[in-house]
Amino acid sequence: MMECTDRHDRFLLRLVSKHALLYTEMLTTQALINGDRNRLLGFDDNEHPVAVQLGGSDPTQMAICARYAEAEGYDEVNINVGCPSDRVQAGRFGACLMVEPHTVAECVAAMRAVVQIPVTVKTRIGIDHQDSFEHLCAFIEHVASAGCETFIVHARKAWLHGLSPKQNREVPPLNYTQVYKLKKTYPHLCIVINGGVKSLDQVEFHLQHVDGVMMGREAYANPYLLSSIDQRFFGESGDPRSRQQVLDHYLDYCEQQVKNGCRLSHLSKHVIGLFHGQPGAKAWRRHLSDNIHRPDASIEVIRQASINREAILNSAC
Repeated sequence: MMECTDRHDRFLLRLVSKHALLYTEMLTTQALINGDRNRLLGFDDNEHPVAVQLGGSDPTQMAICARYAEAEGYDEVNINVGCPSDRVQAGRFGACLMVEPHTVAECVAAMRAVVQIPVTVKTRIGIDHQDSFEHLCAFIEHVASAGCETFIVHARKAWLHGLSPKQNREVPPLNYTQVYKLKKTYPHLCIVINGGVKSLDQVEFHLQHVDGVMMGREAYANPYLLSSIDQRFFGESGDPRSRQQVLDHYLDYCEQQVKNGCRLSHLSKHVIGLFHGQPGAKAWRRHLSDNIHRPDASIEVIRQASINREAILNSAC
């Protein structure tokens, strides 16, 4: 998710769950080839398993960037064929590529020829009026023939004109049945479902029909939702870290990042939802929002927000 799942957010999420596969923001091939690759691709070793998501449509450039990702140590490289924004369409990547399965297949083949890590594709169930199950199957078959074995399917179609990216996450109705049917049709492929998943009970239900579940906006807004994933789905024993323990570890990380020149606001935004649904959460969010952008703001702003929240809890007792 753009401007959300950066390296700092992924570090936070890894404190919550040891095993959930994490994804980068979508990185364009042009940015990686012409920009600061160390900044864009850099990540902490603690983030594993972690996948990089690429946006592009030129097979040669996609192969170059896949090599960069593998050399950096990523566990997977994913092609975004789901983002519907105008800016993405202008660059000829994202959801508009659903009408160019041959292009996506060429990208997959070029990338697989130069890397050993898995090359996967994230897509929608359709775009505009090309949203039949037959269209979806034609796309999947064409791309799978190039060697893609894993498809992450957002269970909504995308309207490329007339809806904003936010509306495209909410207005087109979810059609989970279409994704379940896809798994039945292609049992040899790994099918991961995405879209509108807000609870681990929903995750458990989806896993009766598909191979995996991707959570996006909900996991960002409420990161501690992932806290019991390791015990529930990966067989871990013992209790997960508490919210406060997660915060304490993250603050140690923040101190080092600030020393390295990172802006505090870039670090603090990821913990806004850490106490989602808990007593004192409103005071926590308010203190961060009111103080984090002050010129003299330091890590103590986050610590004080935590102290304020604890004071509310104690007074309630």
